[in-house]
Amino acid sequence: MIAATTRRQGAAPLAETDAELWRRGDQAAFATLFDRHAEAVWNHGYRLTASWSMAEDLTSATFLAAWRRRSEITLVRDSALPWLYTVAGNLARTEFRRLGRFRRALKRVSDPEVVPDHAESVVAAVDDDRELRRVLEVVRGMPTAEREAVELCLLGEVPTAAAAEVLGVAEVTVRSRISRARARLRAVRVEEVQ
Repeated sequence: MIAATTRRQGAAPLAETDAELWRRGDQAAFATLFDRHAEAVWNHGYRLTASWSMAEDLTSATFLAAWRRRSEITLVRDSALPWLYTVAGNLARTEFRRLGRFRRALKRVSDPEVVPDHAESVVAAVDDDRELRRVLEVVRGMPTAEREAVELCLLGEVPTAAAAEVLGVAEVTVRSRISRARARLRAVRVEEVQ
């Protein structure tokens, strides 16, 4: 049997799995993980925040956390994406709480010199972004179990089996949570139309 990193006669080396790269833990292995998953993590961050700049910040912070914790974490599956998505989701929630505190503090100060970020106002003007913000607002208001399932499976496009492993529940439980979450989203959509 030939190891994943060795070369067969005349063949290119086989790519290492995320788990193998994670176990190696060196800079080259981590750079490969970053190259493989940075775009997917950015897309997940954008779906969570509806903000390009916040998605970039979340991507950076997610991979920084991964680098710092690479020796502490053992991947459950061959893909690092479920874990990276979970970290990005946790960081997004932390950032929303921080921004909420900041906005409340700004209201108390009510400084007329404070100018909103132009880039964020441009993003907010796009219809798709407004719709996404509304959906994210509803998702943030869901019970924790449903919100985590939605963030991983619907927003992060993680298979239900992988999400079940990450969340430590049965796959049928994840499907049930997603079903309840979809019903909540449909109910909100019907209210908006009426």
